[in-house]
Amino acid sequence: MALHPDFPTDPYAVLLPDVRWYPGDEMLGGMGYEMLLPPLVYKVRKAVAAWRASGYEGASPTTAALLNHWFRDEHMMPQADGTVRPFQWYFAQREAVESAIWLYEIERARDPYALMKFDSSGRVSKGMFAEDWTRYVLKLATGAGKTKVMSLLMTWCYFHKLYEPDSDLSTNFLLIAPNIIVLDRLRTDFDGARIFYEDPLLPDNGYEGQNWQDDFQMTVHIQDEIGLVAPQGNLFLTNIHRVYESGSAPAFEDQNATDYFLGKKPVGKATDSQVDLGMIVREVPDLVVLNDEAHHLHDAQSAWFKSIEDISLRLRQKGTQLSAQFDLSATPKHNNGAIFVQTVSDYPLVEAIRQGVVKTPVLPDGPSRAKLQEKKSAQFTEQYEDYLHLGYLEWKKVYDELLPTGKKSVLFVMTDDTRNCDEVAEYLESRYPELKGGVLVIHTKRNGEISEASSGKSKEELDKLREASKSIDDPASPYKAIVSVMVLREGWDVQNVVSIVGLRPYTSAARILPEQTLGRGLRRMFRGEDVQEKVSVIGTDAFMDFVEGIKVEGVELEYQPMGERTGPKSPVVIEVDQDNKAKDIDKLDIDLPLLAPRIQREYKNLADLDVAALGHKRVAYRLFTEEEQREIVFRDMNTDQQSHVTAMDTAFTPNYQNMIGFFARSIMRDLRLVGGFDVLFGKIKAFVESYLFDRAVDLDDLNTLRNLSEIEATRTLVETIKGAVNALTVQDTGTTEVRGSIRLAKTRPFLVKEQPFLVPKKSIFNKVVGDSHFELEFAAFLDGCPDIVSFVKNSQSTSFRIEYQNADGSIANYIPDFIVKQTDSDVWIVETKGREDLDDPLKWDRLQQWCADATAHDEAGRTFSPLFVRQEDWEQYKPARFHDAIAAHR
Repeated sequence: MALHPDFPTDPYAVLLPDVRWYPGDEMLGGMGYEMLLPPLVYKVRKAVAAWRASGYEGASPTTAALLNHWFRDEHMMPQADGTVRPFQWYFAQREAVESAIWLYEIERARDPYALMKFDSSGRVSKGMFAEDWTRYVLKLATGAGKTKVMSLLMTWCYFHKLYEPDSDLSTNFLLIAPNIIVLDRLRTDFDGARIFYEDPLLPDNGYEGQNWQDDFQMTVHIQDEIGLVAPQGNLFLTNIHRVYESGSAPAFEDQNATDYFLGKKPVGKATDSQVDLGMIVREVPDLVVLNDEAHHLHDAQSAWFKSIEDISLRLRQKGTQLSAQFDLSATPKHNNGAIFVQTVSDYPLVEAIRQGVVKTPVLPDGPSRAKLQEKKSAQFTEQYEDYLHLGYLEWKKVYDELLPTGKKSVLFVMTDDTRNCDEVAEYLESRYPELKGGVLVIHTKRNGEISEASSGKSKEELDKLREASKSIDDPASPYKAIVSVMVLREGWDVQNVVSIVGLRPYTSAARILPEQTLGRGLRRMFRGEDVQEKVSVIGTDAFMDFVEGIKVEGVELEYQPMGERTGPKSPVVIEVDQDNKAKDIDKLDIDLPLLAPRIQREYKNLADLDVAALGHKRVAYRLFTEEEQREIVFRDMNTDQQSHVTAMDTAFTPNYQNMIGFFARSIMRDLRLVGGFDVLFGKIKAFVESYLFDRAVDLDDLNTLRNLSEIEATRTLVETIKGAVNALTVQDTGTTEVRGSIRLAKTRPFLVKEQPFLVPKKSIFNKVVGDSHFELEFAAFLDGCPDIVSFVKNSQSTSFRIEYQNADGSIANYIPDFIVKQTDSDVWIVETKGREDLDDPLKWDRLQQWCADATAHDEAGRTFSPLFVRQEDWEQYKPARFHDAIAAHR
């Protein structure tokens, strides 16, 4: 079943339950409902959506404060380059956290019977739950940020235990990884509790009356590096084998798990050089357990599950309990494919791909695949020569394209045994000069760990091998390809894989899922960039059939031509064309003055805002039935069409404080206001009570709150208050000064979406793209003009922007389309326009003003002039020279 047409591509947008992916009848086929969609998820989603819309009604003060701080307040975070950028958690991360918190605190669904009432399949029974303590499974696609979710849950548990009387949670945490590979990744984030300070997890002291920063005291213990273990405030980060009770033996599937790579099972007391972490975590007074890559807990007889069960029993013997267990995995499935029944939140791969959270898998199209021939040969590399070569070609094209960005692309080849693994590595290095000395060979055992026996390597060599596999993304690493015999279930989270070649004979008996295999190449290289990333997947027919099995999960794979004379499966890289000997970059370069902003916001006292004199059209106050008053109506802000209705449970009683607070925070976020929440809250409250509607209203009346959910009331409130605040605070200072210069040739390489481009002769850049066909056509015109020196297609990445006051009165940035150097003393700032909007006249006025200021302040005596080119006029006159364009459009 394809995704809903209204499913948003923005990973930060709130996903409403009715637009989520759902396995339709045509996809279920012979599979049961419980095999594809977790049976508890749908009802939990609906209830959590209503709870979110209610302003977290019924939450404890600590919970409400944290959720509002995390997900409703704006977070501007300083960057390494000195800039400040907004920070948000993905909605998938938010929903996972909200679901766990809602079930635990609001519903108190802390045992199997309490969870079973959310079953949508009608097939869930008590016998499906092996545990008798609180356990929630959170399913997030590979690359969706499970570590962020864990840090949010830890923060909530910590402060809930600290601030809420009679809290059943804990400030002690056991974070378990299945192996050292995963542990090393988690160590990066949690060592020294760094993630709690690098992400905006902790509110400022004084927020909602608590000293969050001062009260957060967490000691992180990693493996055997145990510091002082106080009764509170401990985070034990370890692999599962350190948690086994002394004397217990791993289960069959965990064989070889206590070797060097995972760490010998500890023995002795806490005073010995190698401490028994399993004993220590059993001594703390209370505990929350978090399992990363938790699909290993599919078997209640495994040593992993038994260890957690034993911890729970030890806590009960002391009169406490295991507070909660949070399991996170992209594939929480049993060996038969059925999803863990405890799964309460689901962000599937199909949604992650659509939202660009992970790369898009691309497979060879029919003609490309038909060219791949498996040759009859006893030599493995000769047998699969076509597959290896196509994988190399796809890697090399992307490698060359992305090299200017400082990112190194990685080729990943999977073989069936260690002998063939070595043969493939030798073949790649001997045939392709770019890979000489750049192929990393990793032999693994059946559990996916680096093998000591099969490789014959010493402990010191294995240390280096593990480090090399972990740091391959680093440009300083010599390795560009990995050849491995690897189970690939989890942990090896390299971001730069762009081409996967699968030569393993995958079968269902291998107990590996397609998403686990693809997962090694799904993580994005360019997080935060608005570009689509892809990973080419090539392999034998058996391998491709295995990979295509992921279609059952709703994933729509792309099929594209591959091989010679096809483009790279990557974003387009725009860079200064320094290596082009046909270009004189110094001559083509354009130097622009950096002017101080004229349009500024003066943060006057919001108390001056007079809500009685705003001049808006009052909204008709409607009367709703009691049933309608308990409905939350979702409408499209642009069309006013009703999207869907969510009925609030009778346990939820909304109040005006939450709703007014929501409007106040939204307005402050949109206008970048710093402080004054209490004043603005009071102004909005007075406005709603006396001036928003065609009569005075009672804010404690549910009918009034229902009116506030109507689109007309919402739009009128927000637009009127924002306009009034802008009128009070935004002004043109009337003066400016030169603060520096912008040399366009200093622009760093940047990415754009895969799209048509022009290779220019008269621009400093190697490629020119346009936001429309008209822009690309105009760029081609400029490149052929004999009467200009050079031009640049302006963008977010070139640093030239002009502040202006937009139609709603706010300060925004305007990025003109083109910069044209007609002569060394004449520079034109050109705006091309097809369809115009309300802001265009404001931008044009501001551009004219900027050109006049730039000309007046230019010490070299240059003239800066504006030019506005309408598409309809352009198509009428079709000038041949830039001089003609000036005459026709000025």
